[in-house]
Order: sequence, then C-alpha cells, then structure tokens
Amino acid sequence: MPMKRILLPLLAALVPAFAQAQGISGNLVLYTSQPNTDAQQTVDAFKAKHPGVNVTFVRDGTPKILAKLSAEFEAGQPQADVLLIADSVTMEGLKKEGRLLAHEKADVSAYPPGTHDAQKFWFATKLITTGIAYNTKAGFKPASWLDLTKPEVKGQLVMPSPLTSGAALIHAATLTGNLEGGWKYYEALKDNDAVAGGGNGDVLKQVAGGQKLYGVIVDYMPIREKAKGAPIEFVFPKEGVSAVSEPVAILKTTKNPDAARVFVDFLLSKEGQELALKQGYIAAHPAVALPAGYPSREQIKVMGFDAAKALADEARNKATFADIFGQ
Repeated sequence: MPMKRILLPLLAALVPAFAQAQGISGNLVLYTSQPNTDAQQTVDAFKAKHPGVNVTFVRDGTPKILAKLSAEFEAGQPQADVLLIADSVTMEGLKKEGRLLAHEKADVSAYPPGTHDAQKFWFATKLITTGIAYNTKAGFKPASWLDLTKPEVKGQLVMPSPLTSGAALIHAATLTGNLEGGWKYYEALKDNDAVAGGGNGDVLKQVAGGQKLYGVIVDYMPIREKAKGAPIEFVFPKEGVSAVSEPVAILKTTKNPDAARVFVDFLLSKEGQELALKQGYIAAHPAVALPAGYPSREQIKVMGFDAAKALADEARNKATFADIFGQ
C-alpha cells in the first residue's frame, strides 16, 4: 500500500505530459534541401510518432529555398515552419537576420560541444564530409590534401566551384582556415591545372567515368557508387575533412511552434539519427553507427570550422576563389 500511494500520484503527474506530447496536432510545413526520397522518409517516420501532425514539404536546392523564403519574407507571408537545409552558414545568416526561433529546451546532451548553435537556433542532423575520390585506374593514390598539388595529379583533378556549391564554399573556408598557407593551397591547385565548376554530381560523373582521375567530392556519392560497382574509391585525407551538417531550425514566424519543436526533437533523438544512418549518411549523434563502406568514427577527423566567421568572410572568399580560377 505505501508503494501504491507513492506510484499513483507519480503516474497521474506523468499522464498529462505524455498526453500533451502525443496530442501535438495541426499543420506543419517543412522547407528542405534533402533529396525527395529522404525528405519523404523523414516526414513518414515523424508522422508515425505524431500522427496528429499533417506535414507537407517543399523540396529544392538550398539557394532556391532561400530565394523562395526571401520572396515570402518580402511579401510578409512566410509559409515554412521548419527548415532542414544544407549548411550552418546559411542558418547563421538567417539567425543574424532574426528569422529563427530558438528551441531552448532541445535536449542536446548526447552531442559534443560545437555540434549545434550554442544559443540553440539551429541543430546539426548529419555530417556530410568532403574528401577525395579517385578512379581505380589511377596509378597514384592520394592520402592527403597536399597530394592533389603533386605532378601525378596534374590536369586530372575536378572539383565543385564555391561560387555555385554551398558545400564547396564551406570546404574552401575550412581548408584555407586549417592548411598552412591558406589560399596558397588553391593557387597550387590552379597551377596544377585543376578544373573547378559545377557541383558534386558532375564531379562524380567525371571521376567514375574516367574523364578525370581525381575529384573533390562529398563522401556519400562515391561510396554509394562504389557499392554499385563503379570504379571509384573515396579517401578521408589525413589532415581531416570539411563537413556540412544539414541543420534544422524553426522559423520565428511558425504558425505551429509546438509541432515544430517536436519535429526538431525527433530529428535529434536516437531514433531520428538512426534514420539518417538508414538513409546512408553519417549521423551527427556520436553513438549512432556509420553506414556500410565508411571507416570508424575514430578514423574520420573533421577539421575545425566557424560558421559565423565563414558567413562574415563569404563575399571575400568567393572573390578570392574567382580571382584564382578566373571565374
């Protein structure tokens, strides 16, 4: 009897909180740069946990999502509740403009410091790293970023342009901030007849097809193609890799802040992070395993990156790259 007297009030106190969490409802609009299949899987997994929420999503590349948002802001009619887009620099820009709503109660205790915005305006959901791919017919196998400046690679390197790819811009900011000599590294690549243009998909086609033997590219593309039998290998360079984190954030103008917070909570949960693994990505959560074809987490070194500084330096970084490569 004494134990029952203790437990019954405790259970009664828990029921309202549980009911409240389960009773989240209404409409939720997600703007995302995820591939359509991944976006649909994400929405379906969330709705399985919260069937009362009607989620619709708009999918496009991050620059186009931003252009759409900008037009909606200008008209005073932003439609999105939640953003799930490519990179933290974009989120820093929206944060600086006062467009985001902090989720102060988000549980990030399982994540290392620096994974998310310190003020909880945006949260990393994945680590999509950029490294080196090479065609298996290449005689020289690079292990370092500096290897791409060697004579063996001359005229055989292709990479995305920071002028058209957000991941490439973050990659350039990361390398120039970590490698000795800064932008002199890109000058050395240019002197070695590297070609910069297009996006990661174009790099994959050229390296897998043998038009170029080496490429700078996001990890999952060549790893997936290798699994399908393509003659391509991916290297995590010894100095480390850059990474975009596909962050999620809530717009300050959300019409359903409760559902938006629960959506963010789901993505940060172990279950939500295991969905990222299922989709073939490195989950941001340190306790989630890596997909097939990846080394262990201990073997992947992510270089330091300051999103706020990269935002402040964005125009200058683009201009410097354009000057070096004549674009």
